[in-house]
Amino acid sequence: METIINCNTSEQLRETAIALLNICKKERFFVFYGEMGVGKTSLIQAICKELGTTENASSPTFSLVNEYELGDFYIYHFDFYRIKNLSEVYDIGYEEYFYSDNYCFVEWPEKIETLLPINYVEVKISLVPNTGNQRKILIIKH
Repeated sequence: METIINCNTSEQLRETAIALLNICKKERFFVFYGEMGVGKTSLIQAICKELGTTENASSPTFSLVNEYELGDFYIYHFDFYRIKNLSEVYDIGYEEYFYSDNYCFVEWPEKIETLLPINYVEVKISLVPNTGNQRKILIIKH
């Protein structure tokens, strides 16, 4: 199943996050594709807020993973931009996170594609040419 959401302004991020969560109600594993600066982290922050986190979800670029506890479940936010090889991902114990049944949001999944679970939601964010800040968000359930 594929769905496209257009996000024209940063103010629409909340609406976009709500729409994505409604489309993917039972899903817990999301991978985010897009060029540097396209808004992957901003969308993940908005999703985290909609899920109920009061913490400021920031990019885990240097720590690889940030954890947010929300009562009965956790949110794990990964950023694999800086990894040099898969052993770094093995070293953080990725399997415990990926197969925990908690929310996992993965930036730069192309660096670890062989480790992704079978079922996940792919979120591709791209700038729409000649529109200023408009983003096209393609959601694909695998």
